[in-house]
Parts: sequence; structure tokens; C-alpha cells
Amino acid sequence: MLGKQAIAGLTPGTLVTHPDRPDWGIGQVQSSVGHRVTVNFENAGKCLINADVVDLAPFEDRR
Repeated sequence: MLGKQAIAGLTPGTLVTHPDRPDWGIGQVQSSVGHRVTVNFENAGKCLINADVVDLAPFEDRR
């Protein structure tokens, strides 16, 4: 479960990945209100994520 500091870091524009859905690709945070984070994933579209349940990971470009 994410702490309040981690949720606060999910600001619009932040690139993230879903740890249980790597096939969704890279997502860009659209909004974050409380524990509700809207993310637009490249292969899954716009998804509403409960940050109390899913620990979104910051995207790290490893190229």
C-alpha cells in the first residue's frame, strides 16, 4: 500500500507502470485525487486506479 508521500508524487504528467499489468505499457498520470489516480496507458487507455490497492511504479527509461 502506498504512503501519502508516494501518492502525492503521482502528479499529472508523471510516467508510471502497473506492476501487475506490464502489457498495459507506460502510463501518464492524468489526475490524482486522494487515492484515486487516473492514468492513460499506451496499450489499455484511460484507467482509474485505486492507489491504496495498486502500487504504481515510476517509469524508468532503461535505454
